[in-house]
Amino acid sequence: MPAILAAIALFPSASALAQTAPADESSANPSANAPASAPTSSPTANAQTLAPVVVTASRMAQSVTEALPSTTVVTQEDIVNSQAPDLRSLLRNQAGVEFATNGGIGTNTSLFMRGANSNQVLIMIDGVRISSVSSGTAQIANILPDQIDHIEVVRGNVSSLYGSDAIGGVVQIFTKNGVGQAPGANAAVEYGSNNTRQGTVGYGGQVGDTSFNVTGSMLKTDSFSAINAAQWNADNPKSAARGIGPNPNNNPYENKSVSGQIKHKFTQDWDAGVAAYYSNSQLSFDNTFGKPTDDNRMDSVLYTLSAFVNGKVLPDWTTHFRIAQSQDRSEGTLNGQFNSLFNTRTRQFNWQNEYALTPNHTLLFGTDWLQQELDSSSYNAPTRNVFSVYGGYEGRIGSHQIQLNARNDHYSDFGDQASFSAGYGYYVTSAVKLIGRLSNAFRAPTFNELYFPFFGQPNLQPERAKSAEVGVQVETAQTGLLRVTAFETRYDNLIVAALQPSGMFLAQNVNKAKVQGVEASWRANLLGTDVGASVTFQNPVDQTNDSQLLRRARRHASFDVGRNFGNWRFGGEWLVSSARLDSGSRTLGGYGIVNLNARYNIDKQWFVAARVENLFDKNYQLAYPYNTQGRAGFITLGWRQK
Repeated sequence: MPAILAAIALFPSASALAQTAPADESSANPSANAPASAPTSSPTANAQTLAPVVVTASRMAQSVTEALPSTTVVTQEDIVNSQAPDLRSLLRNQAGVEFATNGGIGTNTSLFMRGANSNQVLIMIDGVRISSVSSGTAQIANILPDQIDHIEVVRGNVSSLYGSDAIGGVVQIFTKNGVGQAPGANAAVEYGSNNTRQGTVGYGGQVGDTSFNVTGSMLKTDSFSAINAAQWNADNPKSAARGIGPNPNNNPYENKSVSGQIKHKFTQDWDAGVAAYYSNSQLSFDNTFGKPTDDNRMDSVLYTLSAFVNGKVLPDWTTHFRIAQSQDRSEGTLNGQFNSLFNTRTRQFNWQNEYALTPNHTLLFGTDWLQQELDSSSYNAPTRNVFSVYGGYEGRIGSHQIQLNARNDHYSDFGDQASFSAGYGYYVTSAVKLIGRLSNAFRAPTFNELYFPFFGQPNLQPERAKSAEVGVQVETAQTGLLRVTAFETRYDNLIVAALQPSGMFLAQNVNKAKVQGVEASWRANLLGTDVGASVTFQNPVDQTNDSQLLRRARRHASFDVGRNFGNWRFGGEWLVSSARLDSGSRTLGGYGIVNLNARYNIDKQWFVAARVENLFDKNYQLAYPYNTQGRAGFITLGWRQK
């Protein structure tokens, strides 16, 4: 099959620059309904109409070209064209973004942004935090693209907007909402390598003042063996001789997901609605510390449920309320017997306001409340309560653009933490903008770091970081949107597992780190062809021992292209990375991966699509000693109501 698919495919698609702004973001983020007098356009008026609207970079609606933090959007068109099977595949071509995975689809996945640790990147779904309070990371491997409308990626420190975890940046996922669309149904089925089967069905649209969407999907795959057993046994001959090592069999994965939204517009100025996301997965995973016959399983649940209200108190004063709950639950079994449980439940309340002083000057002020509880089979932990207040200002005077933000978070377990950011933009011409930002940030210790038996230390303090960046943005109708940014982040009080004289490892605030780098992202439509590129050069250094931070490359890049030919679309991407260090002073080699896809619209309702992953069957690793997908092919048949 891969050979056949390769013959009909040419290069997943680039994002189209000529993408209209979303009709309404309010169902996905409470800050979407910016007052009419708020600044929303840059001096390049024509270009502004081409750029998507984003809310994550400032918590207020603005053109992506207006955002001072480096921001990109994975649009619905990108998602459809890419045929990406999971979230990692959707984001792997973003500037500054790297991944480490413990095997195939559905296995534990770490996201690094601008060299920051995976627990220093904030992940949200429809404005709701989803990270586990025990590990500090989110179940990104279990978030599949079928429910996603678009994704906003903000690179760099925005702790002054979101508090803890946003040192490296923010990835906010917006589920489908049906706004501005005629009601209609859609469905698709897919089959491919590793006996992978996937089905999706959805229905949504807008009727009068009410918009809605519901989408469900199921994925099953036999996958492949997560750990390279031969490699591990060769590196650990004594353990192998004692019968200790990974199970060499395949590690199947199953995922069932559903999302839904409904919103009603009561008046011109007021609307309200609810949004929900649910994912349940079963994963077989490998363990190097057991027997080769061991059967390890993980049953995981991730859900978010929120209700929101948006409206105008006064013509220049817009307010937003959101109340939400999320859950991150993972239950492990060994040979059919219960083995572990980590269940995080998070409740949050947000009240945000924007007040337009003048058409070019807007104030932002609000409060967040967060409560996190953990039910664990390994230890008991107290409930964590966080009360936050934040404020900001955005304005423009001639060619000068300013964004100022400040925030204070009061934690029930260690007190107050303050953060700030100051951003400045200067339009040299209508197409060229210079950008500079200064900021600080923090990350709250996880419950594992505080309370895990024989490791956690209840007196740990938050990690701290200071960031600076300068950049240039160039946007024209002919050459698309280019942004180049030089950045530096210095970390203090990093929490690490420090070896004690007793031979135990304890969590301690001992490390310092520094990441310096330059990243560039480019998207354009040249003569009818969508093209894009992202390049990152960075030096992620652990200053304690002057070594490269683990699993982060000094150089990585992606290049993609896509083009329509009548009813056909062909596309593809090339992903490259330099070598990375891993645990045990190992070096993971660099790699270059080519992925291809094609799509044919049979008529206005039916389509068939195909993709090839890892065309040249590159053997590479994102984490030791875990395997990655070899060459694989997939075919999709889809239908949408017209």
